[in-house]
Amino acid sequence: ETYFADIQAGDYVVHLEYGIGRFEGLVVRNIGGMEREYLLVQYANSDTLYVPVHQADRLSKWIGADDRAPTVHRLGERSWTATKTQARRAADELAGELLDLYAARETIAGHAFSGDAEWQAELEASFPYQETEDQLRVIAAVKEDMERPQPMDRLICGDVGYGKTEVALRAAFKAVMDGKQVAILVPTTILAQQHYHTFRDRLAPFPVIVEMLSRFRTQAQQERIIRQVRQGKVDIIIGTHRLLSEDVSFKDLGLVIVDEEQRFGVAHKEKLKQWRTEVDVLTMTATPIPRTLYMSLTGVRDISIIDTAPAERLPVQTYVGEMDETRLRRAILRELDRGGQVFIVHNRVQSIDIVRKQIEALVPDARVVVGHGQMSERQLERIMQEFAEGEIDILLSTTIIESGLDFPNANTLIVDRAEQFGLAQLYQLRGRVGRATRRAYAYFFHAPWRRLTADAQARLETLAEHTDLGAGYAIATRDMEIRGAGDLLGASQSGHISAVGLDMYTRLVANAVKRRKAELAGETLPPEPVDGTLIDLPLATYIPTDYVPDPGLRLRLYRRMAMLSTLEEIDEMAAELADRFGPIPDPVDNLLYQLRIKALAARARVAAVTTEAGQIRIRIAELENVDRYRLQRYLGEAVRVSRKAIWIKRDLSTREWQVALVQILEKLEAFDPREMMAKEIGPG
Repeated sequence: ETYFADIQAGDYVVHLEYGIGRFEGLVVRNIGGMEREYLLVQYANSDTLYVPVHQADRLSKWIGADDRAPTVHRLGERSWTATKTQARRAADELAGELLDLYAARETIAGHAFSGDAEWQAELEASFPYQETEDQLRVIAAVKEDMERPQPMDRLICGDVGYGKTEVALRAAFKAVMDGKQVAILVPTTILAQQHYHTFRDRLAPFPVIVEMLSRFRTQAQQERIIRQVRQGKVDIIIGTHRLLSEDVSFKDLGLVIVDEEQRFGVAHKEKLKQWRTEVDVLTMTATPIPRTLYMSLTGVRDISIIDTAPAERLPVQTYVGEMDETRLRRAILRELDRGGQVFIVHNRVQSIDIVRKQIEALVPDARVVVGHGQMSERQLERIMQEFAEGEIDILLSTTIIESGLDFPNANTLIVDRAEQFGLAQLYQLRGRVGRATRRAYAYFFHAPWRRLTADAQARLETLAEHTDLGAGYAIATRDMEIRGAGDLLGASQSGHISAVGLDMYTRLVANAVKRRKAELAGETLPPEPVDGTLIDLPLATYIPTDYVPDPGLRLRLYRRMAMLSTLEEIDEMAAELADRFGPIPDPVDNLLYQLRIKALAARARVAAVTTEAGQIRIRIAELENVDRYRLQRYLGEAVRVSRKAIWIKRDLSTREWQVALVQILEKLEAFDPREMMAKEIGPG
């Protein structure tokens, strides 16, 4: 639903039957004296499609695998059917691969870890914050996985600063308590350093040896650490891809923790794939995963989502605008005056020293230090250490601070030339501040002399609009969701994601997984309810503007209502509308009735419910093969059963037909066409 929540006129949308078009807004039309609201979609060659609001679920916002605009289809174009078929085939193959991997893992006997040791409770009690419910749920799931004999392969997905590291720390400690070694793999040297300090400090009261292997270590130190790991003298080793080198081996590896796996190369991922079948693997990412995809992979890949912000966390106040020295100076001084520190991001190494001099001129009393990836390991390590200890007021750096670093005293972020960054990168950068209980500020400045492109403008506006904690997470990180889908499904799927849109593709994967799982279990899935039953009844159906004035909210409500599939859900929706907006007006009541008919018709495998010649016409695909006389007797005198349809003979000017239609659909749901198949007459 998130994809729909921010849909606006001009956005690309995907219709299940007609393909990709451009959404033009909501329009009210008068059809046969009845007012109805429609979603207007424009296709190629000025073709126009009016989608009834009760079918809003047939539309989803088009999200591709990159920034390129999609090809808009013509109405009735055959190529859309072919595109859907190809995507369905790819989704089916993918589901097969995922289930094969899962099945292989289930047959392997790994190490079943013991229950929690006595010291585990002691370590967990030393956590200085209150765990969120999400954190506790995920920790319990990880421990349960570890105690099973099959190797764990769990992915933890959570916003920046939502406490994934604590989950990793507790899992690592549990493994060490069982005499196993732990490898923690991170994408950057600086992050390795940060994790090393966190783990070492938290585990200091216990006899646990924590080491780090990265380019921050000299050659001699690296050789010593590798030797100790091989001999089993190191319990927890934290490192970059250096840990995946041929010369690194373990005495008794039991758990591998991977932070942001998508940042590693193909060769590294192959090594991880090998580990997955041998030891427990826990993967962490701040890249959000589309919820539809998350649901579809339930039971194939173990995924946990942490989407609750830690208690007392405040949203980051976000400012977007032209670079302005007065505002820049004010922002820096406000942070320094309250005893805090400042991150300034300038992503060009060539000009970073010029920027340093400008900042020193603006705030001469502040200690400004530059940090970037081209510095020596020693230098960078020392700078980060000094910044962590509060000896530096302003850290001016490239995007090396983007990933996972935690400096609770740095609560102002200033990004220079913000228009040159992607949304995901800006979002990750903003996650560096606001990790304590103090209010944090983020300033995204763009060059005053350069006109922003529409895309850059949209990216910066998205950040400014979505500052609430975890809320708007999916919207504020749309391109990250795409990346999340690509990382989970594999790069080979990106073409299909672009062709049919992310929403439809994840639905196809979900259906394929469900079907394959049923086949493997030897189960027969019940026939799917008819997808997209056509409902066209003589009723005025819309949400009046005096009932819900905001068109964006009306659109979201239409989308939600169209996705309801059971009578219970429709009743709950009716109660919610009455509670939020007051007594339900007739057009909304009619819309809810139409949704009930849609739900009943889908369950009864009815293709269409329409009106013709003053009667209600119910069309069922199997009708031609059914013994119509038996069906007529079953349904009673109120209807006429013809070769292609069932007709309800009622006066449409009264409400009587509405009651009769519900009764007939309920009877049809209980009817099994196989029992009423017309007998074939043999020769002679």
